[in-house]
Amino acid sequence: MSTEIRGAIVLPARREDITLHTDDGLTLVGELALPVDREPVATLVTLHPLPTAGGFMDSHILKKAAARLPALADLAVLRFNTRGTTSPRGTSDGQFGDGIDEESDVDAAMDFVAQRELPNPWLLGWSFGTELALKYGRAHPVTGAILLSPPLHRTTDVELAAWAGDSRRLVAVIPELDDYLRPAEAQERFSAVPDASVVPVENGRHLWVGEKQTRRVLSEILAIVNPAALPLPDEWDGPVD
Repeated sequence: MSTEIRGAIVLPARREDITLHTDDGLTLVGELALPVDREPVATLVTLHPLPTAGGFMDSHILKKAAARLPALADLAVLRFNTRGTTSPRGTSDGQFGDGIDEESDVDAAMDFVAQRELPNPWLLGWSFGTELALKYGRAHPVTGAILLSPPLHRTTDVELAAWAGDSRRLVAVIPELDDYLRPAEAQERFSAVPDASVVPVENGRHLWVGEKQTRRVLSEILAIVNPAALPLPDEWDGPVD
């Protein structure tokens, strides 16, 4: 019996509650999702939206990536709460650091990736998470960074321009109707990084609400990380979690 892939459906994966340890002594809570019966071809290290505005590791695009992509695209998906952030998984130590102290959180996540020897890590930031990817991603051996709805509020022009000439891919997925940065302005801001790709999404919004927008975002991620997994299927033949 096949099941329609939409909403909160959770496809099979090896799921593990994990903890990350920062260099300033904090413990962060998270989850690692892996394909059930094979090794992943790449890893998404997810960085969630602004916690003071309700962002956390279960923000819906990141949760759906973890729920679907290990089974559909052979990806590992690492999610975690940055410092002071709460989700059903638990609360990470510390308090919100306005994107500054969170450098140590990114470091801890990438240390975990190295310890587990997870392959081809990509930073996947959403909103506030894109600021962390842009500020701190270059310091780590990532394959590239995918930016969903980047506001470019905390990222300085110098930090953005530092990606120019970097061999790692930088892809910004920009909603047409974004609350903070729309495609025309994004093209201008990212012109400081000539090799960056700016992907406008017609009728997209900052929060990517609805199954149509969810599928578009997940498809854009796969087009970058594992295009062989496209197109995303509409149905799943087999058990669901």
